[in-house]
Amino acid sequence: MDWNSSLKGFYQYLLLEQGLSGNTLAAYSSDLRAFARFCTERDQPINPGEVSNETIEEFLAELYDENKKSSSQARYLSSLKAFFRYATIENIILTDPVELVKGPKMTRKLPDVLSIAEIDQIISNIDLSSRFGTRNRALLETLYACGLRVSELCDLRLSNLHLEIELIKVIGKGNKQRWVPISQMAIKHLNLYINHDRKSGRIEDEDIVFLNNRGRKMSRQMVFLILKECCKDAGITKSVSPHTFRHSFATHLLTGGANLKAIQDMLGHESITTTEIYTHVDHEHLKKTIMQYHPRSKV
Repeated sequence: MDWNSSLKGFYQYLLLEQGLSGNTLAAYSSDLRAFARFCTERDQPINPGEVSNETIEEFLAELYDENKKSSSQARYLSSLKAFFRYATIENIILTDPVELVKGPKMTRKLPDVLSIAEIDQIISNIDLSSRFGTRNRALLETLYACGLRVSELCDLRLSNLHLEIELIKVIGKGNKQRWVPISQMAIKHLNLYINHDRKSGRIEDEDIVFLNNRGRKMSRQMVFLILKECCKDAGITKSVSPHTFRHSFATHLLTGGANLKAIQDMLGHESITTTEIYTHVDHEHLKKTIMQYHPRSKV
């Protein structure tokens, strides 16, 4: 069953059997249309019967990266719960994918971060002799070196790489452009991928940097899966997403002494308030360090 017919049936159910108001119906409609777009605008579209709890977690992660308030994230999840409860009753799906998904805390959660050692463990463990090893190494090096959103990584273009001056041009939200420095390590592995492995494969999207096995732009879902496999191979058991790499990038810069305004510019945050959450992460790190090593931290 496709999204249009499934959602139409759900709205009729809400209107006729639940007697909900027009405003409530409009809120459900807006949230579920956004989720349906998330499921269908990808290389391998997902219909209502194929949605998994991982699909929903990825959607919530994207809402978080878009700086949606916790209350808004909770509302989206509430809409999804209502829809999939209906879909289960109507036998559109066999199991409810929302059942095991935890809702966001109403206070903003500090972002999860990896240590520098964990980042190195994930990246350096990639087998460069495997079919897509060189591409995956270049992809994760770029993700961490530049703190990109997963959508920005997927959209990265060869024409926006200025590796000779160690800069890349990133097209962010609202088509806004920003310049981000890129490390020598990322440049090294990008050149290996672009000049060798990328050229030897099929190319459909000529200007896109990271291509899938069909030579087309990678989907966000594929980046999630690549990172998940790399973490598994490296023995990292934490829950890690591309957003975790972005958060780690910002936290490591701040811990190393980088200016908060510079981090804001590199992340593409419109407001410095969004970037300031990393000062709290840094404070948490300092507290843990003091509690662990100060001779009078324990009673």
